[in-house]
Amino acid sequence: MRDLSALPKGHLHVHLDAAARPETIIELARDQGVAPPRLSGFTNFDEFIKSFFALLEVTSSPAALRRVIDESVADAKRDGVRYLELGINPAFRAEVFGSVEAALETILDQGMLSAEKHGVSLGFNLTIDRMAGYDQSIATARLAAHYADRGITTIGLANEERGFPVTDFRDAFRIARDAGLGIAPHAGELVGPESVRSSLEVGSTRIQHGVRAVEDPRLIEKLADEAVCLDVCPTSNVVLGVYESIENHPLPQLLEAGVRCSINADDPTLFANSVTSEYELGRSTLGLSDHLLAACAWASIDCSAAPEDVKAAAKRDIDGWLTNDL
Repeated sequence: MRDLSALPKGHLHVHLDAAARPETIIELARDQGVAPPRLSGFTNFDEFIKSFFALLEVTSSPAALRRVIDESVADAKRDGVRYLELGINPAFRAEVFGSVEAALETILDQGMLSAEKHGVSLGFNLTIDRMAGYDQSIATARLAAHYADRGITTIGLANEERGFPVTDFRDAFRIARDAGLGIAPHAGELVGPESVRSSLEVGSTRIQHGVRAVEDPRLIEKLADEAVCLDVCPTSNVVLGVYESIENHPLPQLLEAGVRCSINADDPTLFANSVTSEYELGRSTLGLSDHLLAACAWASIDCSAAPEDVKAAAKRDIDGWLTNDL
């Protein structure tokens, strides 16, 4: 059986603030004399979000933030990740660092150091908070554009999807697109196909989650025809109640319809997973062949913002992984 941790891959849907090792969170909480955040047992999105923001409190110091970044990149290397794109929102840390810019520059600086140290190509998805309002979305887009040559590769959109459609942020995405950034909002997770359609209207190059598109056959056909990549996170979708079980997850159906999908961990700290464990679920529970898993890895590289030389080497090695004798 081929080793899935050795399969070259991109990891395109993972949030820095929930990518810390659980043991690191427990250690940091102990050092600060506080109770560690709840790391499991969520029954809905609201409970999950509370724990997500509790993680921010524990990793608020510059030293803790730098440690989490470095360990996240090291973990990506262990999982065979050639290109890692971390979702970030430095506004969450503005109070501690003194400004959004100061927090972002610390993240970018440590990212560059860790990428070189561990030999992983790294980019950042600067994420708009859906619930922070129009003006904040414009400020985030302008910040992303300003740092486009410093490691910001993509602009995203996260937090509560219900009541906050992607098209509300059309102006922000236009600013980012004009700066040459990719567009990858969260959509089609808590809201159905209409959320995915609105993502296409704003020029999304990838969609984080997007799985609810499966409810609309014409939309699936459109995604396949336009080669839009869905950054799929099976365990996340089950833990947060989008699907009842991994067995019910539509990833096989999406792939069968020709939709490009990457496989991702989303929030490893809170879901007790990794990108490799998600590929393993794809094989063991969803019945995906190694050829389909390699196709997901190929999409995760081809649809990423990785440098062309990184893409070429990873694609060559994906082919090599697939052709190796068992």
